[in-house]
Amino acid sequence: MEPYKADELRYERMAFERCGRSGVLLPKVSLGMWHNFGGVDAYSRSRSIIRYAFDHGVTHLDLANNYGPPYGSAEETMGRLMDDDLKSYRDELFISTKAGYDMWPGPYGNWGSRKYLMASLNQSLKRMHLDYVDLFYSHRYDPDTPLEETLQALVDVVRQGKALYVGISNWPLEPLRTGIEYLRLHDVPLLIYQGRLNMLNREPIDKGILKLCHQEGVGFIAFSPLAQGLLTDRYLNCSPVSGGKVDGVPQDSRMAKEKFLRSEMLTPELLSQLRAWNAEAEAAGQTLAEYALRWILQQQGVTSVLVGASSIEQMEKNLKCI
Repeated sequence: MEPYKADELRYERMAFERCGRSGVLLPKVSLGMWHNFGGVDAYSRSRSIIRYAFDHGVTHLDLANNYGPPYGSAEETMGRLMDDDLKSYRDELFISTKAGYDMWPGPYGNWGSRKYLMASLNQSLKRMHLDYVDLFYSHRYDPDTPLEETLQALVDVVRQGKALYVGISNWPLEPLRTGIEYLRLHDVPLLIYQGRLNMLNREPIDKGILKLCHQEGVGFIAFSPLAQGLLTDRYLNCSPVSGGKVDGVPQDSRMAKEKFLRSEMLTPELLSQLRAWNAEAEAAGQTLAEYALRWILQQQGVTSVLVGASSIEQMEKNLKCI
């Protein structure tokens, strides 16, 4: 590829939202690197998607230690991108990573201990060729580690200069409430909560997490906003058949891989709901994906949505919601 120069109009193409009560502005649409940016994926494609996203004002790139596959390889891709294209734009980027799920064997490569969080962030920085990340998350709640240990580790990574802000992902309501108070008392206020939110899964709303974040001045970023692709037009023409099987599943889809999205999930009732929402979207001049993303962004307290992309075309479609 030719040397990269970012599009001068990139900030005219994106809307930004203040993240809680902080100085941080995040793009309404952020790019998650959970899938499609690992070692099994073509680097040239990953590079093209990231270039397109940044050229359209997507300044926030979201990673985790075990994104890939294999584990760590999405961060390695990020490191190559920094070297090849993005080093001169580092101060325009808001890069996050996380630790909390399994990363390496043994008792110190999982959950929420200080040892795991500190070691994981050190590894992540090396893989991404960064001196610091803008945001470091506790990726999930650990019921067996004292909350104070996990939270103090978050405080200390900021004090050490390895992260500018901290976040919490996938924590229940009451531990989240404790975390908000602890971090505030230690002068490292919680910047953002990351949770699964879409029209099919409204748990952060139903359980009061989004409301608490809004009340406490904590931002909220939604992952899986399209329910692994269910809230797109990919499966509208499918037909459930006996035994939980589905006819008409696109061969290049996540459902065809039967890993993160299984065909038995596409019940006749769900398909009927998806088609009804699609009709509402068409009446409004939108695709189902646009409709679903806009629904999230309209919820009080939501800062941004994390979208995935396997191509420039998919990224372009996702950006239409703004």
